[in-house]
Amino acid sequence: MSATQNQGAASAQGKPKRTPRPKPKLWNYLPPLPLQVSGYFRRPFSLIAAIKWMLSGWFPISERLIILLLSVLSWAFFHPAIEACSEFAFGWIAQIYLRNLVLMIVVAGGLHLYFYRWRKQDDDLKYDARPLISNNKKFTFNSQVLDNMFWSIASGVTIWSGYEVLMMWSMANGFVPMLSLPEDYLLFGLIVFLIPIWETVYFFFVHRLLHWPPLYRSVHQLHHRNTNVAPWAGMSMHPVEHLIFLGSVLIHFVIPANPLLIIFHLQYYVLSAITTHTGYHGLSIGKRMVMALGTFHHQLHHRYFECNYGGLEIPLDKWTGTFHDGTDESHRQFIERRRQQSLAERKEKTNG
Repeated sequence: MSATQNQGAASAQGKPKRTPRPKPKLWNYLPPLPLQVSGYFRRPFSLIAAIKWMLSGWFPISERLIILLLSVLSWAFFHPAIEACSEFAFGWIAQIYLRNLVLMIVVAGGLHLYFYRWRKQDDDLKYDARPLISNNKKFTFNSQVLDNMFWSIASGVTIWSGYEVLMMWSMANGFVPMLSLPEDYLLFGLIVFLIPIWETVYFFFVHRLLHWPPLYRSVHQLHHRNTNVAPWAGMSMHPVEHLIFLGSVLIHFVIPANPLLIIFHLQYYVLSAITTHTGYHGLSIGKRMVMALGTFHHQLHHRYFECNYGGLEIPLDKWTGTFHDGTDESHRQFIERRRQQSLAERKEKTNG
């Protein structure tokens, strides 16, 4: 019997052939895949690829360069003299807090208005086209945006400022090894360059710690309410997570610094968390992307939870078997790993 006769017979029996539903589209925008780790660690090694990666992370315009400029402005015009920080006093502490509050509102709020309220790019370069959640009890105030704003400001700005106050007081009292400018400009430049690399390493290990089930349930789950991220989600964390995440700056009790380096270190951690959670691959004018913002690597982590704990600068995920490069094959491997892990956990519970 022909296909046409089959269809006719089915119709005669009152059973019309169903048209299969198309699979839902997982992503609105995909960057070039597979995702590539930094040029420093590609094999075979290429010096040209390494140099290109290094330069592209800063020039001609990048979040790193903008954050460095914001840090210089903060240090030059909106920061107390280090001598005033030798004793805790309301005036200089309030100055640091208010400056950080304004930065949080301007950067996170500005990006939110541009991309999500005014919809200046519509869904162009947006990874996940789903809208942000506005009526769900899992969020504080039943709103994803209000929840994220509350935790970013009430906890994020407070703990960010608290670490900065601690470091400035410690520096003023000689507890932190000091760099002098312009004498130590070469070491200063090297540390500025290394801070984003240190962030990748530090973030990977503390992030794995935060996914330890007891810490995940009591602390990190708050951040993972956001399966579809937006600017205010970047610093929406439990206070304990803020303490752990921003504790990276304590390395300067060993590594020399000055007030500008401390400001940059903390602003880089806070403001780059906001930009990488933008939900958009980049800022575009017309059809041309002028600045990279979000990272699909981390967007995958928010969708699937158990992959891509670090960044691409130092490929710790690749070395430890948790790398998802965005391709279908990589996703199949991820699903199989998760299945095997689930089987092992069930077997352990049964034996126990």
